[in-house]
Amino acid sequence: MARGSAIVGVALLLATAAGAPAQAQSVAEFYKGKTVNVLIGVGVGGEYDLQARLVARHIGKHIPGNPNVVPQNMTGAGGINMANHLYNTVARDGTFIGMMGNNFPATQAVGGKSVKFDTGKMQWLGTMAPVVETMAVWHTAGVKSMDDLRKQEVVAGASGRGAITYFYPMMMNAFLGTKFKIVTGYPGGNQINLAMERGEVQARNNTWSSWKATRPQWLKDRQIYVVAQAGPRARDLDAPSVEEMAKTPDDRLTIELIVSGTQLGRPFATTPDVPADRLAALREAFRATMKDPEFLKDAAQMGFEVDPVYGEPMQKTVEKILSTPKSLAMRAREFLE
Repeated sequence: MARGSAIVGVALLLATAAGAPAQAQSVAEFYKGKTVNVLIGVGVGGEYDLQARLVARHIGKHIPGNPNVVPQNMTGAGGINMANHLYNTVARDGTFIGMMGNNFPATQAVGGKSVKFDTGKMQWLGTMAPVVETMAVWHTAGVKSMDDLRKQEVVAGASGRGAITYFYPMMMNAFLGTKFKIVTGYPGGNQINLAMERGEVQARNNTWSSWKATRPQWLKDRQIYVVAQAGPRARDLDAPSVEEMAKTPDDRLTIELIVSGTQLGRPFATTPDVPADRLAALREAFRATMKDPEFLKDAAQMGFEVDPVYGEPMQKTVEKILSTPKSLAMRAREFLE
C-alpha cells in the first residue's frame, strides 16, 4: 500500500514538473523566434493590401517576443476563401491574423452560402479607421451624377459575388434605380483600376480613403467622378449618401445593414481559441502600433487617415450586426450572399 502510494506520488510530481514550463510560458517566450502570418484575402496593390502590409511592417516590434510578421495574399471569393481558411485550417494559437472583409459579419447575418466561419467567435484586433464607401465612374463614361446613372447603363468591375465591389452597385440598382452592368473576375481593386484605364469597365466601388491614397492623381485630374457615398459622411466629399437616398424606412434599414462594414473599416482579426494572454497582447500591440510615430509617418505618406477603432468595441459592433432581425436580414440576403 505504501509502495503504491509512493509510485502515485512520484507520478504526480513528474506530471506537475512536466506541465509547469508550458503553464508558466510567457507571451514573449511563446512568440520569440516565431512567425505571425497576416493573411490578406485580396490581390496586391489595393487599400486592403496596402493597409495590411503597413500594419504588418510595424506591429511586430510591439508584440512581446518580437516575432517576424509576414503578410501573404490569399485571393478568392472577395476574401471569403481566406476567412474560411483562417477559421477552419490554421493554428489557433495567435500566430495567424486575417485582414477581414468588413462585410463578412453582415454576410454571415444573412446566411451567405460561402461562409464557413463565425465572425462572432473571431477575435477582433482593430482597424486603422472607419471607411466611407463610394461609387466612382470613369470620366469617359459620360456620367457625372446619380441622375445620369439612372438614364444609361454603366459597366462596373468587381471581384465576385460576396465582395463589396459586387454588391454595392447591385444595391444601387435595386434601391436607387441605377443601371450598372457588373463584370466579375478581378482579383482585387488594383486590377479593377487597371481595367478602368483600359476601358474594360467604367466604374467601381472603392473607399474614399483608398482613392486618396492609391489614385490621388485621378482625383486631381478629374479622371473619375464620385457619384455616391455610404457610411460616415466624408467632410471633403460632395456626393449624395445612399442611405439618405433610400425611398422608404425599410429600404434605408436594409441599405444600412448592407453597408454596415463601413464601421469596421479594414479590420484585423485572429482566430477563435487564442489564449487570453496572447489575445490581450495582440490587441495591445495593435493599439501601440496606432500610436507609433514611425507608423503614423508612413500612414501619412501613404495618404491613410488613422482614427482607430480597437478590438473590444469592434467585437461589440460585430455582435450587433449578427443580431440583425431575420426579416431585415432576408431583405439584404440577395446582395450579400
